[in-house]
Amino acid sequence: MELAHSLLLNEEALAQITEAKRPVFIFEWLRFLDKVLVAANKVSCFFFFLETQMSLVEQLTGLISSSPGPPTRKLLAKNLAALYSIGDTFTVFQTLDKCNDIIKSKDDTAAYLPTKLAAVACVGAFYEKMGRMLGSAFPETVNNLLKSLKSAESQGRSEILMSLQKVLNGLGGAAASCHRDIYKNARSLLTDRSMAVRCAVAKCLLELQNEAVFMWTAELENVATLCFKALENSNYGVRVAVSKLLGTVMATALMPKQATVMRQNVKRATLEEVLELMATGFLRGGSGFLKSGGEMLKVGGSVNREVRVGVTQAYVVFVTTLGGQWLERNFATFLSHVLDLVSHPRATQTHVEAVYSRRCVSFILRATVGSLLGEKAQIAAAKDICQAIGKQMKAVEAVVNDANSENKAGAADVAASQHVMVCALQELGSLVQSLNATASPLIQEPSIGLLETVTSVLLHPSMAARLAAAWCLRCVAVALPFQLTPFLDRCAERLNNLKTSPEAVSGYSFAMAALLGGVHQCPLGIPHAKGKMVVSIAEDLLRTAAQNSRLSLQRTQAGWLLLGALMTLGPSVVRYHLPKMLLLWRNVFPRSLKELEAEKARGDSFTWQVTLEGRAGALCAMRSFVAHCPELLTEDVIRKLMTPIECAMTMMSHIPSVIKAHGAHLKASAAMVRLRLYDILALLPPKTYEGSFNALLRELVAEFTLTDNSANTTTSLLRSLCHYDDSVLLGSWLQETDHKSIEDQPNSASGSGALEHDPSSIYLRIPAGEAVPGPLPLGVSVIDASVALFGVVFPHVSYKHRLQMLDHFAECVKQAKGVRQQAVQLNIFTAVLSALKGLAENKSTLGPEEVRKSALTLVMGALDNPNPILRCAAGEALGRMAQVVGEATFIARMAQYSFDKLKSARDVVSRTGHSLALGCLHRYVGGIGSGQHLKTSVSILLALAQDGTSPEVQTWSLHSLALIVDSSGPMYRGYVEPTLSLVLTLLLTVPPSHTEVHQCLGRCLGAIITTVGPELQGQSTISTIRSSCLVGCAITQDHSDSLVQAAAISCLQQLHMFAPRHVNLSSLVPSLCVHLCSSHLLLRRAAVACLRQLAQREAAEVCEYAMSLAKNSSIIRSFYELVGCGVNITETGLEGVLFGMLDRETDRKLCSDIHDTLGHMLSSLAVENLSHWLMLCKDVLAASSGKCSIDEMDDDTMFTTLGEEDKTKPSVAPRWATRVFAADCLCRVIMLCENANKAHFDLALARSARLKNPKNDFLVLHLSDLIRMAFMAATDHSNQLRMAGLQALEDIIKKFASVPEPEFPGHVILEQYQANVGAALRPAFSQDTPSDITAKACQVCSAWIGSGVVSDLNDLRRVHNLLVSSLDKVQAGKGSSSQLYRESATTMEKLAVLKAWAEVSIFSEAKPKRVLKSTEEDEDDFGTVDELPPDSLITLVQPELPSLSRLWLAALKDYALLTLPAEFATQLPPDGGAFYTPETIDTARLHYRNSWAPILHAVALWLNSTGFNVSESTEETAAAMPNSQKRATSIMLNQAPGTPPTTKSLPELNKDRMHLILGKSSEFSFLCSPRPEEPVEHVTSCLQALHTLLDSPCARIHIAEDQLLGVELLSVLHRLLLTWDPTSVQLLVTGVVQQIVRAAQDYLQEKRNSLNDIGEKENPLALGEGGESGGLVPGKSLVFAAMELLMFILVRHMPHLSSKVSDSPSHIAAKSHLSEESARLVAATVTILSDLPSLCSPAGCMTVLPTILFLITRVLKETAVKSADNQVPPPVSAALQGIKTIVTLPTVKTDETQNQWASLIRSTLASPVLDEVSVLTAITLFLWSASTEIIGVQSLQNGCINRFRNALNSSDPWVQAKCYQLLLSVFQHTNRALSTPYIHSLAPIVVEKLKAVERNRPTNNLELLAVQEGIKVLETLVALGEEQNRVQLLALLVPTLISYLLNENAFASASTASKDLHEFALQNLMHIGPLYPHAFKTVMGAAPELKTRLETAVRASQASKAKAAARQPPPTVHSTPTIKLKTSFF
Repeated sequence: MELAHSLLLNEEALAQITEAKRPVFIFEWLRFLDKVLVAANKVSCFFFFLETQMSLVEQLTGLISSSPGPPTRKLLAKNLAALYSIGDTFTVFQTLDKCNDIIKSKDDTAAYLPTKLAAVACVGAFYEKMGRMLGSAFPETVNNLLKSLKSAESQGRSEILMSLQKVLNGLGGAAASCHRDIYKNARSLLTDRSMAVRCAVAKCLLELQNEAVFMWTAELENVATLCFKALENSNYGVRVAVSKLLGTVMATALMPKQATVMRQNVKRATLEEVLELMATGFLRGGSGFLKSGGEMLKVGGSVNREVRVGVTQAYVVFVTTLGGQWLERNFATFLSHVLDLVSHPRATQTHVEAVYSRRCVSFILRATVGSLLGEKAQIAAAKDICQAIGKQMKAVEAVVNDANSENKAGAADVAASQHVMVCALQELGSLVQSLNATASPLIQEPSIGLLETVTSVLLHPSMAARLAAAWCLRCVAVALPFQLTPFLDRCAERLNNLKTSPEAVSGYSFAMAALLGGVHQCPLGIPHAKGKMVVSIAEDLLRTAAQNSRLSLQRTQAGWLLLGALMTLGPSVVRYHLPKMLLLWRNVFPRSLKELEAEKARGDSFTWQVTLEGRAGALCAMRSFVAHCPELLTEDVIRKLMTPIECAMTMMSHIPSVIKAHGAHLKASAAMVRLRLYDILALLPPKTYEGSFNALLRELVAEFTLTDNSANTTTSLLRSLCHYDDSVLLGSWLQETDHKSIEDQPNSASGSGALEHDPSSIYLRIPAGEAVPGPLPLGVSVIDASVALFGVVFPHVSYKHRLQMLDHFAECVKQAKGVRQQAVQLNIFTAVLSALKGLAENKSTLGPEEVRKSALTLVMGALDNPNPILRCAAGEALGRMAQVVGEATFIARMAQYSFDKLKSARDVVSRTGHSLALGCLHRYVGGIGSGQHLKTSVSILLALAQDGTSPEVQTWSLHSLALIVDSSGPMYRGYVEPTLSLVLTLLLTVPPSHTEVHQCLGRCLGAIITTVGPELQGQSTISTIRSSCLVGCAITQDHSDSLVQAAAISCLQQLHMFAPRHVNLSSLVPSLCVHLCSSHLLLRRAAVACLRQLAQREAAEVCEYAMSLAKNSSIIRSFYELVGCGVNITETGLEGVLFGMLDRETDRKLCSDIHDTLGHMLSSLAVENLSHWLMLCKDVLAASSGKCSIDEMDDDTMFTTLGEEDKTKPSVAPRWATRVFAADCLCRVIMLCENANKAHFDLALARSARLKNPKNDFLVLHLSDLIRMAFMAATDHSNQLRMAGLQALEDIIKKFASVPEPEFPGHVILEQYQANVGAALRPAFSQDTPSDITAKACQVCSAWIGSGVVSDLNDLRRVHNLLVSSLDKVQAGKGSSSQLYRESATTMEKLAVLKAWAEVSIFSEAKPKRVLKSTEEDEDDFGTVDELPPDSLITLVQPELPSLSRLWLAALKDYALLTLPAEFATQLPPDGGAFYTPETIDTARLHYRNSWAPILHAVALWLNSTGFNVSESTEETAAAMPNSQKRATSIMLNQAPGTPPTTKSLPELNKDRMHLILGKSSEFSFLCSPRPEEPVEHVTSCLQALHTLLDSPCARIHIAEDQLLGVELLSVLHRLLLTWDPTSVQLLVTGVVQQIVRAAQDYLQEKRNSLNDIGEKENPLALGEGGESGGLVPGKSLVFAAMELLMFILVRHMPHLSSKVSDSPSHIAAKSHLSEESARLVAATVTILSDLPSLCSPAGCMTVLPTILFLITRVLKETAVKSADNQVPPPVSAALQGIKTIVTLPTVKTDETQNQWASLIRSTLASPVLDEVSVLTAITLFLWSASTEIIGVQSLQNGCINRFRNALNSSDPWVQAKCYQLLLSVFQHTNRALSTPYIHSLAPIVVEKLKAVERNRPTNNLELLAVQEGIKVLETLVALGEEQNRVQLLALLVPTLISYLLNENAFASASTASKDLHEFALQNLMHIGPLYPHAFKTVMGAAPELKTRLETAVRASQASKAKAAARQPPPTVHSTPTIKLKTSFF
C-alpha cells in the first residue's frame, strides 16, 4: 500500500501485484492524489505540477477505460477535475471530447459499462468544478447525455442524471437553453422501475428548479402530479427525495428567489393555490385530478398510503424551506388547512385510514411547530390551536343540541370533527409538554381559556375526541404540576354534577384517569386524600351502574378505569384500599360454576355487554395493580386475586355460546376480556395458575392461529422478537428515522395505533421515545397478548403438550391457503419464537427427540418461504432452538442440512434463508459451540457473497457473515484476510444503488475490526490489514446512502478505539460535523456517538479541526453538494453547534450523547478557555431573541432556494431544557476551576497573573457574569431552570465567600452583589412556588447568611426576613395551607426551613467563640473572622430559638421513629409525626435524611449553651406538641401512652434528650451502615454535634456513668472510620474520643476522691478498668474500644506501625512524610493514648501499657525527623508529653506492679529513635520523671550517657544548644545519685568544647546560642559545687569567658555574632564576680594576663556606654535561648 503513495501512479508496482489487488491499489493511489491536490490548492504551487500534469492526465484518462468500479470512478472524476482547476486547462477540451466519444459509443456490453459510467462521471465533475469555463461545449455535452439517457440501463440512467445535476450546478443560469430539454427527458423517469433512478431524477430536478422558472410557474401542477405519481410504490429513499423536490418547488412558487424574479416578470402563486395542490396529493393520491370531474366526485378507492406519507413529508419540507418566521405569520391559515385535510371524508374512509391520516397531520404539526418556532411563537401557536378547537366544539355543540336529528350532514360533520379534535389536542398537549413550565402564561391568561376549551371537549360525542382531550389535560398537568390537584378536583366535581350524561361520565373519568397516570411524572405528587376521593367516586359509579340502563355501560367502564388509574399511584396509596379492591374484584365474577351456568341462561344482549365490559375493566384494574404495586403482592393477595382470574378463565369457554345467542356485536367485548386476562396472567408467576394450563393454551393457540377469526390479522411482535441486528433484512431501521411516526404506515399495522383502541393506556406509562400512547387495534392487541403469554407459559408445559401444539401448528399452516396462510404462519412463528425465548430465559430445554423433530420440521419449512420476514423469523427460531437444545450433534445436523441445501439450491429464496440460518446458529451458540462448522460456513458464505446477479443473496450472506465474525471472536482470526479482501472487492464493484449490500459490507468491516482488536496497533504484518480497513472505511464514508455512512462512522470509531494513531482526525472530524445537520437521524446519531468517543480522549484536537471547517468553507462546499445541507460552524465552534442541536433534537439517545460530548469537552477545555465557555453558557441562558450565534439549521433548511436566507430564518432562542443544561455546565465550570488553580478564587492573584500574561483567564474575573447567569436562571419561568440557577448561586456563594476585595481591605468581593442575591431568592419564597424550589432557596439563604459576606445587619435582614416568613409557615402546623402536592412535599419544605435555621444558628455560635478550634478547624474556611460584630448573628437567631428548639427536637424525634427497623413499624404513631403523615412515610424519610444532621448539631449547641436547664416548661410542650407527638415522645421514653409527659423531672427530660441526640448521631453515624452516598457534611456536623454535646458537664456525667454507652459510641465511631476516609472526619472523631476519655477520667477521679474522703479500706487507686486481675473485656471495656479505634487511625497514617501491613507484599517500605493534617491527627491520637492508662487500675495499666508505650515510641521514631527550620513536629511534642504523662502516673506505684512497671519503662527508654534532640528530650523526661531504681541500671545509664556524648560532639549547633539545655535539667536533678554519673562523664567534654570556641568564634546566631547554653551549664555546675571545690570550678569557667573577649582593634572588625559573644562574656563575668567574690579573686590573681584583658574590655565598654547613653546593652536580650520547645515539659 505504501507504494501507492506517490504523485504519479507507480506502474511497476502495479504490474507486480495480483490481478485481484489492483483495483485496491489504484483506489489507494487516487485517495493519496486527492489529498495532494487539496493541499496543493491551498499552497497553489502548481508550477510544480506543470511537468507532471501531462503525465498525470494521461494516467487518469487511461484509467477511465480500465472499467473502474463506482467508488473509483467517483474519485477519478474528482481528481481529474481538481487537476485541471489547479493546473493548466489547455487540454481540458480534448479530455472532454474523449469522454463524450466514450459516452456516444454504441457498445452496450456489460463489460464496457463501467468505462461509460466513468466517462459520464468525469463530465459531471468537470462542469461542477469549472462551470462556465467550459460554457461553449455544454449544449453538445447535454445533448449527448440526454441521448444516451434514453438507451441506458438503470445504473447508467442514475449516473447520467447525477452528472446532469452537476452540469446544472456548475453552469447556473448559463444553461438556460437546455433547461426544457432536461426537464422533458427527466420528467418521464420520475416513475422509473428503479428506485435509485427516481431518487436521481428528484435530485436533478431539484437542482433544475433553482434556475428554471417554468417549473414553479407554468409547470407547477404538472410537477406536483409527477411527484405524486413518483411516490406510488416508492421506498423510503424515494419518498425523502421526492418530498424534498415537491416541498421546495411549492415554497419557491410561493416566494421565488429575488434574482430569478428580476429576470422575468413571474406571476407568483398564492398560498391557497399551493396548499390546494398539496392537499390533492394528500387526499387523492397520484391519479387524482387529471381525470374528468365526474370521476373525481365518486369517492371510490383509497389513497395510496405511500403517496400520503410522501406528501406529508413534503408539507414539512415546504414549511421548513419558508422558515420559522413565515410559519409564525401564517400559522392560523396553515393550521386550518392542515386540520381540514383530516376532516375530509377522503382521508377518513375507514377507521384505519382515519388513524393514519391523523398521524400524518400530527407529524406535520410536530415537525414544523415543534422545531421551527421559538418558545414565544409556540405559545402564540398554542393560542391559535385553542381557538380552532373552540370553533370546532361550538359547531359540534350546535349539531348535538339541534333537536332535528334528520340533519345527516351535521352527524357527518361531528364524525369528521373528532379527527380534527384529536390532531389539534395532541399537538396542543405536545406543545405544552415541550414548553413545560414556560407554558404558564397559557393557563394564567383568562382570555385564552385553554382549560375551558380543552375540558369542553370532554363532552364531545366521540370517544376519540374525549380521550384526546383527557390526554391533553395530562400533558398540561405534567408540564405545570401546580394544576394537577385543581384539575382533579374540578373533574371530580363535574363528574358528580353531570352524573346523568353518558358523555360527561365517560369524558371526566378519562380526564381523571389521565391525570392520575401523570402523577408519576410530577415529583411532588398529589395529596394523599385524592386517592380516597377517587376510590369513593369509582365505587359510587360501579354501585349506580345498574340503576339507569342509558348510563350503565359508561359508568361501569368509568368506575374500573378510575380504579386502574389509581393503581399507578403505587403501593403507598393502594395499600390503604387493597381490602376493598379485593372485595370488588371478587364480586364482579360469579362465585361458582353453578352461578356461571345460571348466568348464561338469563340476561339480554345489553346486559351481557355491560357484564363483559365490567369484567374486562376489573381485570384491567387488576393488571394495573400487579404492574404498579409489586411490593403488595404477597402469597395471600395472589391467592385472593386468583379466585376471580380462574373464574374468568372458566367463563372464556362459555362465551362463544353467549355470542351465538345474543349476536356478534358482543365479540369486541369478549375480545377485550380475553386481552385483559392474557395481560394479567403474563405478569403473574405461571406457577400460580398451573391447574388451568390446558384450557388456557387451547384459548391462546386458537387466538393466534386465527381458528375462530375470519380476518387475517397478524401480530405486531415479530419484528421485536427478531434480533435488533436483523433490521437491514426486515427494514425495521425505519423505526430509527425522523419520520418513524408516519413511516410505519406503508409497511404494517403497527402504525395504526390510537388511544381509542384501549382507553386504559391513557393512564399507563408511555414507552420511551413515544410522544402519545398508541395502543394497536383490539384484534392485533389480543393476538399480541396471546403470543406474549404463550412464551411465558410454554416453558412450564409438559413435553407431551408441547408436541401436540407443535404438530397442531404444522397442521394449521397446511390447512390455510394464500394470504391467510402467510398470516397464520407469521403468528405461529412469532409464538414459537416467543416460546423459545422463554425457554432460554428459564434455562430449560426444548424436550425429547420427537418434540425437537416437530419443531425442526416447522422451522425448516419456513426457511424457503417467499416472505422475507418469515425467513428471518425461521432463521432466528433455528438459532434459538440450537441455544435451547445445546447439543453438539443437534447443531451439527442443522448446520449440515443448510450446507447441503446451499450447495445444491439455485433459487434466491432458499439461498437467502439457509445462509441466514448459518448466521443465526453461530449467533446463538457462540464461537465455541459452532467452531467445527466455522470453516465450511465461511467458505460457503464467501462464495454466495460474490453472486453479483442477486443483490438479495449478497445481502443475506454478508449479513450472516457479519454475525459469524461477531460471534466467533478470536477464532475467526484465521479468516480475516480472505474476508477483508472480499469486502474490499465488493465495495469497489457493487453498484451504489444496492444500498443493503453496502450496509452489510459496512457491518462485516466493523465486525472484522472488532475481531482483530488491539492487534491493529501493531507494526509489521498487521499493517496491510489495517490499511485495508482504512480503505474500506474511506469507501463506505463516501457512499451516498446515510445508513452506509453511519456504518462507516462506527467502523472508524472502532478503529479509533483500537489504533488511535492511525485514524486521521483532521479529515474525520470535519466530516462528522457535516453529518451533524444531516436529515437522517441514524447518521446524526452515529456522528455524535463518534464525537463523544473522540472528545473523551482528544477534545482539544476535535474542537480545533471543527473550527478549521469554519475557516476552509471553500473546500467543504463540495461536501455540502453531496449532503445537501450546510454546517454552520461559527466562532462558537463545535460546542455552539451541539448546543444548537439540543434545541432541535428529540431523540433521547442522541441528546444524551450530545450532553456527554459537551461534558467531555468542558472537562478538558473549559479551564483553559474560560471566557469562551462562559460566553457560550451566557448566550444560551440569556436566550435573547436577538442575534444568537447558533444558526437554526434544521434538517432541510439549507437549500439555497430563497434569496434572503438570513432574514427569513431567525434562529430559535434556546429552549428551557438547553438552558437547564447550560446552568449545569456553569456549576461544572466552577467545580473544574476549583481543582485547577488557586488564582481562580483570588482576585489579587488573578490580577497579577493577568498582568504577567494577558492571555491568562481566571474565574474570579468573571464573577459578575457568573452572578448574572445564576440570577437569570433562578428567576426564570421554568422550574427546572430555577432549581439549576439556585444551585449555581449556592456554589458561587460557597466558593467566593472568602475572596477578599483587594481595593477595600477588610471587605469581600461578593459584598457588591447582595442586591442580586436577595432579588434572586425573593421569588422562591412567594406563595405559589413549588416546595422543592423553596427548599432549595432556604439552603441558599443559609449559605448566604453563613458565608459572612454581609457585615451589616440591616443588609442581612432582607434575606433573613425570607427565612422568618417561612418559619411562620412551619409553625402553622399540619394541614393548614391548601394542599397542591403530596404531604411529603410540605415535609420537605418545612425540614428545609428548619435545616436552614439550624445552619444559621450553628454559624452564629461558631462565629464569636473561637475556642473550640482544636476540632473545628475546618470551619476556618469562613476566613473573615472580624467581619461581624460578635453578637450580631446571634441577635437574629435568638428571638426564634425557643420555638426553633422545640421544632428541631420534634423533627429529630420524627426521624428517630422513621429510622426504626421495619419490625417496629407497628409502634409508629398511627397519625404520623410532627412533620410527616403516615401515608407518605417512604418519601418523607428521604427529606429527613437530608436535613437531620445540621438540626442535630444545632440542638446540641442549644442544649450546651442552655446547659440542659431549660425544661421547656413542660406543660407548654405538651400544648405545643399535637397528640400524635405526645405519643411519639412516650414511645421514645418507653412509657405507657396514657401517662402525660409532665411527670418528668428535668434530669430525666435531659436524659431523654441526650439519648435522642446520641441515638440519632450514632445511628447516623448509623455508623452501623453509613451509606457511602451520605454527604460528608452530614458526618462532620454529626461529629461536631457530639463534640459540642460532650462539652456540657451534664452530658459527660451521663456518658461516664453508663460505660456501655461510651463503648457503643466508640465502636460506632470506629465503624465510621472504616468507611470514611477524609482526614477532617478522622480529626473530628479523635476530638470526640478525647471528650469521652476525659469524661471517663473526670468521673473516675471523682469516685476515687469520694473514696479517699470516706477513707474506705479499699485502695482508691485500684478503681478503674482491669480491676485486680488486669483483664480487659472487648465489647465492655472503654479503654479497649478506644485503643482499637486509635490504633486504626495510626496505622492508616503510618502503615509501618502494623506488622501485618508492613509484612504484606504490597507494602512499600519508603518512609512517607506525613502531611500537616495527618501530623495533627497522629498528635491528637498519641495524646489520647497516653491518657488511657489513667482509666485503668494498676493491673489494668500493666495490660495496656506495653502496647501504648510501643506505639508512642514508634511514633516518636517515625516522626522525629530533623526538619530544616528546627520546628518540632506536633506528633513529637505529643509523644514526649505522653511519655511524661505515663511516667508520672500515680496509679502504678503499688507493690505488686512495681517490677513489671520498672522493666517496661526501661525497655521503652532503650528503644532507638532517629532524631537526636527528641531522644535526648525523651531521656531527660525519663530521668526527671521516673524513680532512680528504674533508671539507675548500669547498661541503660551507659546508653544514655553515650547519647548525650554524641550529641555534644554533633556538628549541628542547634543540636548542641538543645543538648546543653537538657543537660542543664539533668544536672539539676534533685536526686544526686542520679545526676552524679552524668556530671562525671559529661562535664569534661563540655569544658573542652567551650575552650575550643576561642579559636573558632561563632559566625551566626545558632552557634552563638550553643555557646551561651554551654556556658549556662558550666555556671550551673559552679553553683552546684561545694564551697571547697569552687575555685577549681571557676578556674575552668572564668578563663574560658575571658578568652571570648576581643581587644579594641579586633572588636571593630568582628562579625555581629562575635561581638555579641564578647558582650555576653563580659556581662557574665560582671555577674560572677559579685556572686563568688573570694574564689573570683583567687582565680584572677593567679593569672595576671587575664586580669588586664578583662580590665581593658570593661573600660572600652564604659566608654561606648558614655558615647551612646541611649543604647541598651544587648547581651541581656540574648541570655535566654531564642528557640524554645513548643511545649514545656518541666
